[in-house]
Amino acid sequence: MDNCIFCKIAAGAIPSKRIHEDEDLVVFHDINPAAPVHFLIVPKEHIPTLADCEERHAALLGKMLLLAPKLAQQQGCGFEAEGTGTGAGGFKTLFNTGPDGGQEVYHLHLHVFGGPRPWRGQR
Repeated sequence: MDNCIFCKIAAGAIPSKRIHEDEDLVVFHDINPAAPVHFLIVPKEHIPTLADCEERHAALLGKMLLLAPKLAQQQGCGFEAEGTGTGAGGFKTLFNTGPDGGQEVYHLHLHVFGGPRPWRGQR
């Protein structure tokens, strides 16, 4: 998509502070962070919204969700469940879908937020 900012970032035409890239995904820090740690997991394939995903996207969506905790850990906001560690830390994941869902860029992306309770008081 010629006018899509995330397609341009994935192609390297717009610089970003990348923390991961593979054949399917690019991951970079949000330029307007809402938390001490805030990065986006973006597929290289242009898919406008989560509502546009089809059965053929199941593996890609799973890859995005499985990557989130690994990168959150690397960025200092991982979580170890009680019994396996301290039970401390953690992160929040979010897909915004459509205008009433708060989506601003119409290219599927997963927000990952972390740090010392940046969303305190919000649900």
